[in-house]
Amino acid sequence: MGIADRYYHQAPPNMPRQPSRLDGAPVIKWLLISNIAIFFLDILFFGKWLTVYGHFSVATVFWEGQVWRFLSFQFLHGHLGHLAFNMFALYMFGSFVERWWGSRKFIVFYLLSGCAGALLYSVLYQMGLFGKSPIDLGNGFEMPAEFIPLVGASAGIYACLVGVAVIAPNLQVRLLFPPIAMKMKTLAMVALAIAMFMTLTNGHNAGGEAGHLGGAVLGYLLMRYPACLSWIDRFGRPATGGRRQGRVVDAQEVRRKKIRPRVKINLDDSEVDRILDKVNREGLQSLTEKERETLRRAAGE
Repeated sequence: MGIADRYYHQAPPNMPRQPSRLDGAPVIKWLLISNIAIFFLDILFFGKWLTVYGHFSVATVFWEGQVWRFLSFQFLHGHLGHLAFNMFALYMFGSFVERWWGSRKFIVFYLLSGCAGALLYSVLYQMGLFGKSPIDLGNGFEMPAEFIPLVGASAGIYACLVGVAVIAPNLQVRLLFPPIAMKMKTLAMVALAIAMFMTLTNGHNAGGEAGHLGGAVLGYLLMRYPACLSWIDRFGRPATGGRRQGRVVDAQEVRRKKIRPRVKINLDDSEVDRILDKVNREGLQSLTEKERETLRRAAGE
């Protein structure tokens, strides 16, 4: 008998796999991989060429018409710490929101929120709240404020942060620093208060904080009014060979939806808290369809 065949080297039978936070979140997996890959490719092989031609700035987008930068800047990061913090936050909050939206709606939610961050950054810049002074590059060179680059996934991540706060406001999370626990709604309000203060006082990274606010505002609106993304449902999933299949709708489901009474249901707070505790322990994928519906109704109140 080989050593690999001995019982103490074999996995116990019927041992359930511990659910991963990324289960049911393929878009988050893709975003994590692409952001990390782009960062290291840009440093190792492109000499920051991707950052030069992908960052967002008022001048390049609105003066030169390079509108692709509304999307490309969301996949670029200034340094390793910037990347690490953003990817950790995306991992923590994004997977939760992707399961709530579904993957197709989530990627639109995420990218639109990033665009909203860049747009609010531009509006507040034009209003003169921050960034009108050129940056001294040394040796007598200055960078005009209109060309100051904006990079990072933070606007979309702030939308995810607010999204979790809308879905599960009383969900307890433990911070790394400071090591304290707080409810999601409290965490979101603190983060937004800091961003607003830094923006209005032209504090550290005021432009980046303006982008955070833009992403958070649109993220909140989309979470509160999810019908804004209902147009995505009109696009069916592509079939094998690239053709697009129509959506298959169960007739019984349609009849149930038609006769569902449109009355407001009073939700039991203890039941919502029980479901949120279950999410915290076992992940969103552990919920039954009835529990998911309860959370959706709680988020819509």
